[in-house]
Amino acid sequence: MSDQEQAELRLQLARLKQEHADFDAAIDAMNQTGCDALRIQRMKKKKLVIKDKISQLEDGTLPDIIA
Repeated sequence: MSDQEQAELRLQLARLKQEHADFDAAIDAMNQTGCDALRIQRMKKKKLVIKDKISQLEDGTLPDIIA
């Protein structure tokens, strides 16, 4: 993997992590204001999708280790 590709992956990971944190803050605010439970559940599902993307990217950046 080239240096540019690694830099792009790190940038994408940083964006996804920030988006995940933003969803977390939004969900907390929605809970405090007593927002509709269905909307909160949808936000949590979107947050989980982002976390899955983060995991996939992180798995792709780590080299395979043969034991």
